[in-house]
Order: sequence, then C-alpha cells, then structure tokens
Amino acid sequence: MSLLPPGTYATFCRGMEAGLLHRILADAGQRIRAVGEDGGWGWVLQDAGAVPCGQDALDLARDITGYRFVELVGDEAETVFLASTPACECPHGQNYSVPHCPEHPFQFSYHRGGFEQLYLNVGARRESRRGGAMSDHLLPELLAAGIVGRDTPRYATEPGFNEDGAVTLGILARHFGLPSPPLSVVA
Repeated sequence: MSLLPPGTYATFCRGMEAGLLHRILADAGQRIRAVGEDGGWGWVLQDAGAVPCGQDALDLARDITGYRFVELVGDEAETVFLASTPACECPHGQNYSVPHCPEHPFQFSYHRGGFEQLYLNVGARRESRRGGAMSDHLLPELLAAGIVGRDTPRYATEPGFNEDGAVTLGILARHFGLPSPPLSVVA
C-alpha cells in the first residue's frame, strides 16, 4: 500500500474539523502522529503499532458518524478509514461480512450514520471480497480498471498489477475526494 507509510492508520472525516477529530480519538486513548485538514476533510494519522487493537481504531472511525457523537459532529459526518497494515490472512477473515482478527482491520472502510457503507482489503484481487451497500457505486470504476470482475486482463497480462493496492487506493481517493497531505507525511 504505497499511499501511506507502512504500519499506519489514517482516519478521514468530512463534516468535522481536524481538531475535534483529534480530540475524540485522543479521548478514546488513541495515540495520534499527525493531524490536518484539506478539501473539507479532517484527518489524523496513527502508528498502527501504538494502537493496541486495530479493530478498535476502525470501530471508532465508524462510531464517530453514529448517534453517540451526533451532538458534536451532526448527523452528516462521514469517515474513511485506511490501514497500511497487512490484510488479514486468517481463515475467518477471508469471508464476506465476517470480522477480521483484532490485529488486522479492513484496509479500507467508509462510514456514514454509524454504519460501514463499504469495506474491503486492497490489492492482489482482494477487492472482490467486499461488503456494504455502497460497493455498487464503486463497481464501475473498479471494473474499468480491471481490478474486479470475471475478466481482469491486467492481472493476467501485467505481473504484479495492483499487488500493493495502489491502483485501488488511487480510485478510492479520487472517488471520495480524499486530500493528499496525510498521504505524504513521513513518520
């Protein structure tokens, strides 16, 4: 995953200033490495190794958009969670809608209204095991790029195509309008 430094969690939130996002995560015991905002998105970066349970970081990114925080963030908040940690290889983590192990959250997740709207791992054809109702909105873009679908010629003709998920992450960043500053921060 070349858009984030290895071992990083990034939480983006539209509808909330970066300072408030930082405060919510810090109050929950999350250690923050960098904070910023751009293009209507507030964001924080965390060292994955400093977060005791990766699933907790993903769950908090989801919960920020739910009823517990509606007084702080309103009901229009949305979040994107990215993890540059390895995809879960546990047998139970390879199925649709089955939680990963606590150490390996999904590498991409989009949340609104306190629910995951879309979640998937990226690279090496992992995108075909995605969940959430919003996946249909991204499907044309993923099909056009040859990342999902029955006929994925780029995987057959280009060795190593999208192995690290960079093509998928580029599509996701464009689709959601994610800012680039947090993606260039070096630890």
